[in-house]
Amino acid sequence: MHRRIPRSARTALTALAALPLLLTTACTGDGSAAAGAAAGGSGKGPVHITFWSALRGSQEVVDAYNKSQSRIHVDFQQIPSGNQGGYAKLSNAARAGNAPDVATLEYPQVPGFAIDGVARDITPLVGERLRKKLLPQALALTTFEGRTFSVPLDVEPMVFLYRRDLFERYDIAVPRTWAQFEQAARKIKRAAPGSRIATFPADGGTQLAGWAWQAGARWFDTRGGAWTVSMTDEPTRKVAAYWQRLIDEKLVFVNSVDTQEGSAQVGRGAVFGKLAGAWDAGGTMSSQPGQKGKWRVAPMPRWDLAHPRVGTHGGSTFAVTKDSRHPEEAMDFIEWQVSSPESLKARLSSGTSSAYPAATGLVPVARKAMDTSYFGGQDIYPLFRREAERISGQWKWGPRMTATLKTVQDRLARVGEGQGTVLDALRAGQRGTMPDLKSLGLNAREGSR
Repeated sequence: MHRRIPRSARTALTALAALPLLLTTACTGDGSAAAGAAAGGSGKGPVHITFWSALRGSQEVVDAYNKSQSRIHVDFQQIPSGNQGGYAKLSNAARAGNAPDVATLEYPQVPGFAIDGVARDITPLVGERLRKKLLPQALALTTFEGRTFSVPLDVEPMVFLYRRDLFERYDIAVPRTWAQFEQAARKIKRAAPGSRIATFPADGGTQLAGWAWQAGARWFDTRGGAWTVSMTDEPTRKVAAYWQRLIDEKLVFVNSVDTQEGSAQVGRGAVFGKLAGAWDAGGTMSSQPGQKGKWRVAPMPRWDLAHPRVGTHGGSTFAVTKDSRHPEEAMDFIEWQVSSPESLKARLSSGTSSAYPAATGLVPVARKAMDTSYFGGQDIYPLFRREAERISGQWKWGPRMTATLKTVQDRLARVGEGQGTVLDALRAGQRGTMPDLKSLGLNAREGSR
């Protein structure tokens, strides 16, 4: 889908084995883009930059930014979400040399667009002022060997959303560990045969990654100057065996969740809980308004209560592309987008959201906008804050996660029909990833199989 990298660029960076140095301008002082932006627009009217995003509320954010100053004007284009929508459009535009100045990338896509040279190395543009505002675990997911390629907007620790009324009706304790989660699943199946504790998502490659992440997995590792792919390492095998047992014993539903069927299961109360990123609290509020007051949020079950780490599910970042003629102005807009209270207020004006800001100073703005009555008065943001700080920092996404996750999900779709296993799906994902990495000219090897 993306172009091959020249050999000279492939040796530029050990961790990504190849990230081309595309940055052509740098900032002075504390590294803030604001000073450069002011100079760029001085005496010539506003500098125009383009911004592509599929995120809801982006138009409201752009309007607020354009009104807040006169040096820079952002021209916004809403693009489709998904791999065949916005990402394909961005890749095609970059090949033609007319990518937007600023593009939205989800975390799993950052390494691929960096390696392909679409996302510019913005390290000198990300000043200390902005770095200090961002949760370190979020910034680490967009930084490789000290080089930053996008700026996080939100970071979404995985949590357990659960129907408190149903757990109380059947006198079942909310699980704190994965062992307790399995025990609760058995009790629910016995007490309410048509219901299940949760759904194993056949379309949930990123959820499966988050569970493996929590257990200590390293699907991709760049130590030693090569990409090592180990999607069936020991922690992942533990996670796969756990979910396979729940699937085999029919303790969970197995189907796609982002479908009419998945929504109907939640709507009729057949699903007692959801394991997802923090953003899904707002998603549930929007999709199930009639269940107001019935839901609560708890931490994800732990493998080890003494080491309560978690993975993530979801979250978006902003990149400056290689084609931007105004990278400093683009960075000014990005910094305002991710760290300004006015920006978050504008985004939230478009609808309900429980996304956890990567700039943690914005959490009070998010809390104020949240209607806690949906969760029975529970203030969910202190829990999100604690969980975000427990995101394990060892994880790296691979260079071709779109293709990797598609292979995994194609196989997961068969698991519920008794064809293959969760581990088989992960093995297929690893096998399918290796040719992609080698076709990029990367030094890649397989770890656990």
